Amino acid sequence: MSALDKKSLRARRHARIRKKVSGTAERPRFCVSITDSNIYCQFIDDVNGRTLASVSSLSASFKAENAKPNMAGAALLGKLAADAAKAASIVEVVFDRSGYQFHGRIKAIAEAAREQGLKF
Repeated sequence: MSALDKKSLRARRHARIRKKVSGTAERPRFCVSITDSNIYCQFIDDVNGRTLASVSSLSASFKAENAKPNMAGAALLGKLAADAAKAASIVEVVFDRSGYQFHGRIKAIAEAAREQGLKF
């Protein structure tokens, strides 16, 4: 690609999404971030600037399952994220896909969290 590579295009999409998506204490932002080797999920209250709950592929509960950050691991992480949200008494969220397309691991996380009862 020319001056616009994949990272800068994703950053532009993420900025465009974040203009519209914001979390509150009642309905926090469910932010999903993916790197080459890990997946991170956070529930963020943007009004107070606090992370209410988080889970990642580095957490002990994920490693206890001997999972990898692939499609199956993303589905497991979605379930763990929904459980962490329930523990923090979070029922409804706003989904923030961080500029990634809604397919693959992002979709697997979202569907697994919905199956566990998280509403977005």
